[in-house]
Amino acid sequence: MAYLKLSTNKKIQGRARRHNRVRSHLAGTTEIPRLAVFRSNRFVYAQVIDDSKGTTLLAVTSLKDKKGTPVERAHKVGEEIAKQVLSKKIEKVVFDRGGFLYQGQVKAVAEGARKGGLNF
Repeated sequence: MAYLKLSTNKKIQGRARRHNRVRSHLAGTTEIPRLAVFRSNRFVYAQVIDDSKGTTLLAVTSLKDKKGTPVERAHKVGEEIAKQVLSKKIEKVVFDRGGFLYQGQVKAVAEGARKGGLNF
């Protein structure tokens, strides 16, 4: 699954290389899906993906939440995705940071999901 997103922007190319490196080591299954995080400049998105079927099981975003700091909103996204995943009887996931550094909003999503009861 080695692909690079075509862009002239060095920042985007670097993230694509990191994402390829991370994805070469992990994949979601039906029993243990992948929790993928994407962070834009304004919002945070989290998806639970079954890579064996190629389907997205759940998705949560911070689009509608306008209160709090970006890190607080990301923490709420993690708690919400954990609540929805646990309602589908899934307790364990594989965390995919999507080529982003494990700090700030990405770390807040992970901590929120762990606080919500997910194991990874």
